[in-house]
Amino acid sequence: MEIIKINGLNRESKVIIGELLENVGNYLPKTQVFIITDEKVKAYHGDKFPRFPTYAVEPGEESKSLEVVGELYYWLLEMGADRSSFILGIGGAVVSDLTGFVASTFMRGVDFGFIPTSLLAQIDASVGGKNGLNISGYKNIVGTFNQPRFVICDINLLATLPQKEYLNGFAEIVKHTLIADVKMFEFIEENIEALKIYNPTLLEQLVTHSAKIKAAIVQADEFEKGERKKLNLGHTWGHAVEKETGMSHGKSVSIGLEFAARFSVKKGLLEKRDYMRLMNILRELNLPICIKVSPKRIFEALIKDKKKDGDSIDFILMSGIGDVIVERMTLDKVQEFAEHG
Repeated sequence: MEIIKINGLNRESKVIIGELLENVGNYLPKTQVFIITDEKVKAYHGDKFPRFPTYAVEPGEESKSLEVVGELYYWLLEMGADRSSFILGIGGAVVSDLTGFVASTFMRGVDFGFIPTSLLAQIDASVGGKNGLNISGYKNIVGTFNQPRFVICDINLLATLPQKEYLNGFAEIVKHTLIADVKMFEFIEENIEALKIYNPTLLEQLVTHSAKIKAAIVQADEFEKGERKKLNLGHTWGHAVEKETGMSHGKSVSIGLEFAARFSVKKGLLEKRDYMRLMNILRELNLPICIKVSPKRIFEALIKDKKKDGDSIDFILMSGIGDVIVERMTLDKVQEFAEHG
């Protein structure tokens, strides 16, 4: 078991890798605990949940809405929740976002923690204190920065994931290596076939690695004023793809990584050879690198991105595998590259 600490402005957050869902009671208060999950996770793992009131939402991005948040507020009130309560989110990325947002705003904030059940949630969504909701399909337009008390990453929970959803999480793992660790990128290249099959030993290594990279960046810049922007690699274009196509987050980020890498080659920052290495990894992981949707449509969604600042945006480019830069550019330049290359 490994514990990674993030010292946030308001509290210390612990990412506990290798702990079990069954032991979560050791980290919870004895009373006034409320669980948020989704129906699929409850069906798979509900028998292991601690015995507290539980609300199960519909699985999927549609639940990351103000309407569902309102339903959760009313449920908490009806169940007698107060400012001493603790909210535990058990589920994937959507449940993590919902739980973090509800806990951060209910009665001006109560304590909360996560047990992420998907690879995507364990290595990204549950770590770092971002909690967001979608508005009309636009990603994370409403949200908070607030660190959970703990994140328990039980690797055993990943064994029940369908392979498609399992591989979905690898887009974020690859992203983290592109940002900060060429050696881990090479490790993935060399072990690609083994990684495509559930292997708890390898998975714990990868989850720990990604959590350490993200924790270090968040520790340096909790509220995304500078360094943390690097974690948006692949996400500016990827979120717009997700909005327009309804594709999963991991697949959309994969397309976003291709766009950012190709843009980086165009600007002379990334060698074509390294671009091809990235494409090979994404293909081997059954992640898409192109879509049959016009770049104009994707760009129209991008201009509503929360990271936009006037007529400019901070775009994350690759200056080599394991190194990225944040470049402020006008939206016109992004549009020109998107539509004309």
